[in-house]
Amino acid sequence: MSGIYIHIPFCKQACHYCDFHFSTSMGKKEEMVSALKNELRLRKDEFANELVETIYFGGGTPSVLTLDELQAIIGAVFAHYDVSDTPEITLEANPDDLSPEKVAALGESLVNRLSIGVQSFFETDLKLMNRAHNAQEAEACIRAAKKHFDNISIDLIYGIPDMSNARWKQNIEKALSLQVPHISSYALTVEPNTALAHFIKKGVVKNVDDAVAEEHFHILSETLEAAGYESYEISNFGMPGYFSRNNTAYWQQKKYIGIGPSAHSYDGQRRGWNINNNPKYLKAIAEGVLPMETEVLSTTDRYNEYVMTGLRTMWGVSMDKITSDHGEIYREYLLRQAEKHLQEQLLFLDGDLLLTTKKGRFLADGIASNLFMLNLGQ
Repeated sequence: MSGIYIHIPFCKQACHYCDFHFSTSMGKKEEMVSALKNELRLRKDEFANELVETIYFGGGTPSVLTLDELQAIIGAVFAHYDVSDTPEITLEANPDDLSPEKVAALGESLVNRLSIGVQSFFETDLKLMNRAHNAQEAEACIRAAKKHFDNISIDLIYGIPDMSNARWKQNIEKALSLQVPHISSYALTVEPNTALAHFIKKGVVKNVDDAVAEEHFHILSETLEAAGYESYEISNFGMPGYFSRNNTAYWQQKKYIGIGPSAHSYDGQRRGWNINNNPKYLKAIAEGVLPMETEVLSTTDRYNEYVMTGLRTMWGVSMDKITSDHGEIYREYLLRQAEKHLQEQLLFLDGDLLLTTKKGRFLADGIASNLFMLNLGQ
């Protein structure tokens, strides 16, 4: 199984917390669509022996594309790659872009999964984040989407300054009342050089509180799991049969190609990343040059990545896989490093698998960093 990620580097406006690569100028949108199609063509040999099972439009805001532009890019994938008979094709979308008419048109297209960036159902939170939609649009677009799509995900953000536990619970309950089968939820993080970081530094906005975020995470997990959702990855909750195939492939370290400026790629041995500059990306592609840097992952790099991704998921880290892929020395090291966290009941062993406990799940990234092997040079 392999996937293709397509980065659409345009947004109507900049959210205060976002540090992803995008432009608020749409002047080069048509040229960018052409370049994305050309990059797909230029890189087709990378997947000569692969079956593409997922196509994911991320960004940025992919829903700023017209239906014709989306269909042109999807057509380029089908023209140059071997695509599954039943691919998962996801479009990230903002509520303000999803008019009933656009949703209906998308429902007739090859797009079969919507990931809607709701973030919150409360006006106060949306204004703080500088989202382009309002709370009424958030709910309305989901109701419209449900008429044409079965597979819908929404994003919610927790740990927002001044968000009480009660308001966070109301956000979750609203999502449950709308019966969306998948929810992705993330803690608000303060990235350098964002408007949010500036506002916090100036005292205009309170800083985020890690203890509050952790409390919100446990409320989220307990509420969604009680409602029948499975936490297959720390930030992703799906009803049975509705796990994101794209997300699952990422966390299980499947191969994927990243198309577009700033997009990342992974083939199991190497990582690559495109330049995060729209004009330079467009110029390179026009000249038939891939504006991409790559690095070959060492055995230690691959071990560290597997531990990091595995601990975030319900599938955990397999001791046998560590031995077969990396060597006995890595298995022994992992078990030694894990001992402290096992005693603290942050990790547990279930047969061959090393997993986080409920207590340790929110801390998975920090725990993983303690399990990393450094400077082995292999």
